[in-house]
Formats: sequence, C-alpha cells, structure tokens
Amino acid sequence: MQIFGLGTDITETERIASMVDRHGDAFLNRTYTPAEILYCSSKKNFTQHYAGRWAAKEAVMKSFGTGFVKGIHWVEIEVVSQPSGRPVIELSGATAQFAENLGISQILISISHCKLYATATAIAVQ
Repeated sequence: MQIFGLGTDITETERIASMVDRHGDAFLNRTYTPAEILYCSSKKNFTQHYAGRWAAKEAVMKSFGTGFVKGIHWVEIEVVSQPSGRPVIELSGATAQFAENLGISQILISISHCKLYATATAIAVQ
C-alpha cells in the first residue's frame, strides 16, 4: 500500500445548517446520498453529522490532488458508517472512475465533529 494523497477539511456546522435551511431537499439531494440523508437525519444533532460528511467529501477530493473538478460529483462520494461506527468511503460513477484512473484503490477517512465544527482527513492509497 502506497499513499497517493492526503486531504483535510474543516467546516462550520452553522454553515451547513444554513444551507439546509435555505435550500432544503435541493441541497441535501445534490450533496448527500439517500443513505447519508437517512443516517444524518436520524441523529439528534443532525447538522453536525451533515457537516462531518461535507468535510469528508471535501477531504476526499483534496486527497485526489485536484480538489473539486469537473467529473467529480458530491453524491458519488459516500460516507458509510460500519456497525462499529467506523466511517468508510465508497465511490461510485464517474468519481470512482476518476479515482481508478489515478490508481487509487482505497480511501481511508477520519471524521470528527462538535457543536461548532466538523473536520475530516482522507488518505488516498494505491
């Protein structure tokens, strides 16, 4: 296993809460998968969970060494919570193809959040 790239992001939870308030389902459906929406919406402090996933998706894009570029789609980067609570990144569609073309076989992710901020670090490995 060789490290291809590292990405990190920090997001204000209030910023994500504001986006949800202003744009509602349009924002959620453009940014999160149905499973992520179901997971986050079920939580008491749901905006912290949405912010954590936002930060994770940003960190993943940065781990590609490109940031957000044409062909990468928010909903094609999914944070899946394992039964243990461990987050795992699953890529799909054009974003999965983009990563494969870079030789990326896996993305490791760590997410933390609190009332004010959410942060994530992603490591893309070959």
